[in-house]
Amino acid sequence: MTGRTALKFIADVLLWSAAAPLAFMLRLEDPWPRYAQAALIYTLGGLPIKMLLEASFGLHLQSWRRAGVRDLHSLMKAVFFGTVLLSALAFFLRPDQPIPRSVPLIEGGLALLLLGGARLAGRILFERAQLARSQPPHSGSRRVLIIGAGEAGTMLAREMLRHPESGLVPIGFLDDDPSKQRQRFVGLPVLGNIEDLPRVAPKARADEVLIAIPSAPGKVVRRVVELAQRTGLRHRIVPGIYEILSGKVAISQIRDVDVEDLLRRNPVQLDTSEIAGYLEGRVVLITGAGGSIGSEIVRQVARFRPRRILLLGRGENSLYQIERELDRTWPELDWRTIVADVRDHEKMQHVFATYAPKVVFHAAAHKHVPMMEANPDEAVFNNVGGTKNVVELALEHGVERFVNISTDKAVNPTSIMGASKRVAEYLVQWAAQRVGPGQAFVSVRFGNVLGSRGSVIPLFKEQIASGGPVTVTHREMTRYFMTIPEAAQLVLQAGGLGDNGAVYVLDMGEPVRIADLARDLIRLSGLEPGVDIEIVFTGIRPGEKLFEELLTAEEGTEASKHQQIFIARTSLADLDQHLELLSELFAAARSRDPKRIRAAFKRLVPTYTEVAPT
Repeated sequence: MTGRTALKFIADVLLWSAAAPLAFMLRLEDPWPRYAQAALIYTLGGLPIKMLLEASFGLHLQSWRRAGVRDLHSLMKAVFFGTVLLSALAFFLRPDQPIPRSVPLIEGGLALLLLGGARLAGRILFERAQLARSQPPHSGSRRVLIIGAGEAGTMLAREMLRHPESGLVPIGFLDDDPSKQRQRFVGLPVLGNIEDLPRVAPKARADEVLIAIPSAPGKVVRRVVELAQRTGLRHRIVPGIYEILSGKVAISQIRDVDVEDLLRRNPVQLDTSEIAGYLEGRVVLITGAGGSIGSEIVRQVARFRPRRILLLGRGENSLYQIERELDRTWPELDWRTIVADVRDHEKMQHVFATYAPKVVFHAAAHKHVPMMEANPDEAVFNNVGGTKNVVELALEHGVERFVNISTDKAVNPTSIMGASKRVAEYLVQWAAQRVGPGQAFVSVRFGNVLGSRGSVIPLFKEQIASGGPVTVTHREMTRYFMTIPEAAQLVLQAGGLGDNGAVYVLDMGEPVRIADLARDLIRLSGLEPGVDIEIVFTGIRPGEKLFEELLTAEEGTEASKHQQIFIARTSLADLDQHLELLSELFAAARSRDPKRIRAAFKRLVPTYTEVAPT
């Protein structure tokens, strides 16, 4: 025991012991000297009990300067047990005067006040000292107005007060909750609601606005950004709820507002018990584990205590990156990295035979639409042939849950990539008709994910950084967007629903115009569209649509148990006939003849149509 903890131990025992004579004084009008012997025997007799409970519950190890709700819970439990034991002690003791039965109860209440009050006083004194130390701010410090006086906002304010070396000085909050108006949190006032930002910021001499509402939808973030830009203030944000599932917010996580923040939706409510039911204690294989979606699925699966995760992919560099991340964030996790190509049936057979995965997330695929138009044979070999290998081996080796990652481009496809992913869905449905009890093979469709490799966001950022222009294919081009963490979480949830043969469709929200997205990115970079950076429309590329669809007109949807996941009413017509046509498709791919490949796709996917570029 260090000197500081020893002092806290002694202080706690003395304060708790002081509660005993105080209880006699409150219970009896004039306890002295009549009850002096009883009070002395009771107080001294209680000392060993209090010392034992102090050590057992680790009360002396609590930091008075940072005492919180959990510390209070420990304190309450210790005092409760102490009250029970002291009541027994009072019953068995036989001084000259009997000890009133209410004394131990009164003592318990007083002990809570004294011990809790000491911790509260320590925290108040510490935070006042921190606040005084941060006032006035040293050279270069920035006065921060925090948007959101909830848990994240107050936690960040407290962190700033504790760490004045960060150069951030909190000056107050803005919050739309009427119950928080004119209140103070961690010693700082709520100065108004969000719409008051242009009025409050100059009066408070704010240098910066910090959005500290992890669950805020995109429209709220957009409004704050607009108000901050109008006021000329720098604006930053804490990560969204998908990025901080642990619930902890730190100064190091503050970053500039990105376009993903403007497209935020309400947080997904996950049924974690349903997800854990099929992941916990299982060997999980994730193909394409180094890709944008695959690597995020790895991160999300790691939360549910799988027995082992198999990271399978072709790119050793991207696999190495996710390896390093797992080492850093999940050191206790058992994982294996497998450099392999899903097209290599012999290698994949070895993987299934060696590791016996019970859950498979199949994310390996070529996804770049124009590139697959130029190389249609590769789309066939990878997206169709690779899926066929993984599906057949999963069926052969008794995989319990198979989840195929599909795309909205598989609906009424106009591209080779979309058609190849539709055929991949057929393969999963074919396998679903042959599974045994306890198995489920499903596909999950969703639209574009923000920030994924090859998406428009990194391209636009690169063009803005080089001075423009930003290139958009068409003024009316729209797409559905979802953040990578949100998509991965819904994929895991869909896997937990377990409707064998289902094609799940994620609720992608409202479509977003690509031109509007480009304008948002330019403004977030501190520039003005059409003034600092031009937007140039280049024309639709081969295989692209103006509007993406998540469902075919003839399919429709049915509701699932989850409000953001739907089930496409797909036709399970003659899948065996589709498989016969597969041999024609592979033969066409081996010929390297684009026309022959497209013709084979049209026979397999009747809704596939070619769109001429404009």
